[in-house]
Amino acid sequence: MNHCFFPKLTSVEALQPYCLRTHWNTGEVLDVNVETQLRRHAVLTPILNSDLFTRVHLGEWGNSIEWTDEEFGADNVYAWAKEQRGDISHEMLNEWMRRNALTSITAATALGIAENLIDDYRIARQNIPRTIWLACLGWEAIGSVRDHLPRVLPIFGHSTKLGSN
Repeated sequence: MNHCFFPKLTSVEALQPYCLRTHWNTGEVLDVNVETQLRRHAVLTPILNSDLFTRVHLGEWGNSIEWTDEEFGADNVYAWAKEQRGDISHEMLNEWMRRNALTSITAATALGIAENLIDDYRIARQNIPRTIWLACLGWEAIGSVRDHLPRVLPIFGHSTKLGSN
């Protein structure tokens, strides 16, 4: 499996201030607001100037978006756009795995799915279904009782019986 796969940008255009419309080789068209990222680092703040912002263009091979000497990697832009749209990004899954010290094998076992699905989700080869993300959060929430699924869900220090009114 190619672990370096990420969707490639095919075009980018500046919309309203700090918002970009990105076109991907997956057929997706995603809008992404990059204001937070631009304000986070002093070296990027000149891009907040609308004249410079509108000069956004694709980097080499569709692996980034660029303004003069600064760029964002396509994988980050893709993740930000997915998250802003309310989808689950590969970065969210990777962070969940890091946070819980999981490998592809242990994550697949925890979620009851095939390891190759985890690998596909981690590299953005497939979209992550909402049910998978909810399972990730649920697995994390049950904490130390992970070996045997609980009949009650611990929430904020107390349990709520599943299926009760």
